[in-house]
Amino acid sequence: MNGKTLSTKPRLDLTEIDIFGVLSALDEGIIITDTKGRILFYNDTQTRIDELPADKAIGRRVTEIYRLRRDESMIMRCLETGTAIRNHLFFYRTHLGKEANTIHSVFPLMRGGDMVGAICFVKDYNMLEHTIAASSDLTPHKKPLLKNGTRYKFSDIVGKDAAFVRVLKIVRLSSDSPSPVMLYGETGTGKELFAQSIHNASSRHERPFVGVNCAAIPENLLEALLFGTARGAFTGAMDKAGIFEQSSGGTLFLDEINSMPISLQAKLLRALQEKKIRRIGASDDIEIDLKIISSVNTDPHQAIKEGRLRMDLFYRLGVVFVRIPPLRERQDGIESLTRHFIYKNNLALKRHVRGVSNAVMEFFKSYHWPGNVRELEHIIEGTMNTIGQADVIEPHHLPVHFIHPDFRELPRDNCVPEMAPLQEYHPASEPVKRPRPTDAKGSLPEAQKYHEQEMIRRALEASGGNVSRAARSLGISRQLLHYKMKKFDIERKRFMD
Repeated sequence: MNGKTLSTKPRLDLTEIDIFGVLSALDEGIIITDTKGRILFYNDTQTRIDELPADKAIGRRVTEIYRLRRDESMIMRCLETGTAIRNHLFFYRTHLGKEANTIHSVFPLMRGGDMVGAICFVKDYNMLEHTIAASSDLTPHKKPLLKNGTRYKFSDIVGKDAAFVRVLKIVRLSSDSPSPVMLYGETGTGKELFAQSIHNASSRHERPFVGVNCAAIPENLLEALLFGTARGAFTGAMDKAGIFEQSSGGTLFLDEINSMPISLQAKLLRALQEKKIRRIGASDDIEIDLKIISSVNTDPHQAIKEGRLRMDLFYRLGVVFVRIPPLRERQDGIESLTRHFIYKNNLALKRHVRGVSNAVMEFFKSYHWPGNVRELEHIIEGTMNTIGQADVIEPHHLPVHFIHPDFRELPRDNCVPEMAPLQEYHPASEPVKRPRPTDAKGSLPEAQKYHEQEMIRRALEASGGNVSRAARSLGISRQLLHYKMKKFDIERKRFMD
C-alpha cells in the first residue's frame, strides 16, 4: 500500500440517486418520451404550464395532447433527427386550448449507442415575463406595489451627505424631461429605486413602469420580449406585443444594458432614434413613446473599450448620466441608513431596537461594503431577527462571518451613538457626523464566504428548512440555493422543525 490507506468515503452510485425526484422539483417543465413520442414522465411544473394533470398526459403521445403536427413538435423533430434542439422559442396549444409561449430544449436519450427516447426542458415565456415584472416582490418587508408597477418615490431615498444630495438634485431635475437617463452604480447602490423615483416624479407617473434585467434573460428571448413577435416568425409563433409596445406612454428601465448583446444594441439604437419598433418577423413599424432609463454596473467607458457597449448607444442613452456613489464613499450617510433600516425592521419584526453601539458604528464606517446599501440592509435585518430582547446592536450580535474575529472580542460598551430617537426618525433627518476610523483588518474573500454561509443558515432556520421560502427571502432562485447549500455542505434537515 506504500503507506497509503484506502478512503472510506462512499463512492457515488448514480443508480441509487432519485433522479426523478430531482426532475420533479425543477422550476422548468420536464417531459420524457419514448421513441414513439409517448410520454413517460411529466413533472409538476409542466402540469402548471399546460394546466393538465399528469395522469392525463402520461401514456399518451405528444401529438395527442398538443395541437401540433409531427413536423411542428420539437420532441418529434428531435426523435426523428437524433439531434438536440437548444433554446428554441416555441408557441403551442394543448388539446384543451391552453396556450403557452415557451423556450424548448430537447435532447435525445441514448443507451448503448441507440436512441431510446427524448427529454424536453420547457421554460414558460409568459411566466418569465411575469417574473421580470414582479421581481421586486421577492424581497420581504418592502412597500406595497403601486398601480403603475412601482414601489418607490424620492421621499423613500435615504441620504443627506453632500455627494448624495448632488446626485439626487440632478436626478430630480431630469425626471420630467423626455431625455433618456443612464444610471451608473455598483450592485446594491439602489439603481432601480432611483429609476422608479424618476418615473413617479414625471408626468408619466400614471402610466406603466417596466423594468427588464438585460443580464438575466437569454439573448434569443430578450429580443422577442422587447420587440414582440409576428405570426410565422418562428415555428408556432403568434402575434405578440413586446415590452416596448406594452409600456408605451410610460417608462422602460433597461437594467445592466452593458450585458445586452451587441447585435441587439444596434437594433435598440435604431428604435430609440426613430421612436419606432418592428416585431420579429413583421414588415411594418410601430410607433412608441417611452421614457428610457438605463443602468450599467461597470464603467461605461471601459465597457465600450472592451466591446461590450456600443459607443453610439452610450451617447444616446447617457444624455443625462448619473453616477450613484457606493456606500464606502458615503461615510456621512451610514448613520442615517442604519437608523432607517432599524426603524423599518422594528415595525416589520415587532422589535424595539434603539440603535447600534459606538463600536458597531465605527466598524460600519471602516468597512468597505462590497454589497453597498443592500448589504447594510441585509446585515441589519439578519441581526434583528436573532437579537432577542436586546435593544442595542452590539458587536457580538452581528453575523460571525461579517466581521473580523478580533472585532467580535471587543468589550460590550452598551453605548448608542448620538442619534435621533428611532420613533421620531424620518428619512430627511440629518445624520450625526463622526470621525472616520482606521480600516478594519481581515480577508475579504474569506469574510464574504462566511457571510454568505451565515445568511443561508439564517434563512433556512427562519423558514424551518423550507428551501423555497428561504430562497425567496434571500432573493435567489431555489436551484441556486440548492447549489450553494451543496457547495457549503449545509443540510436542510438540520433546520426542519
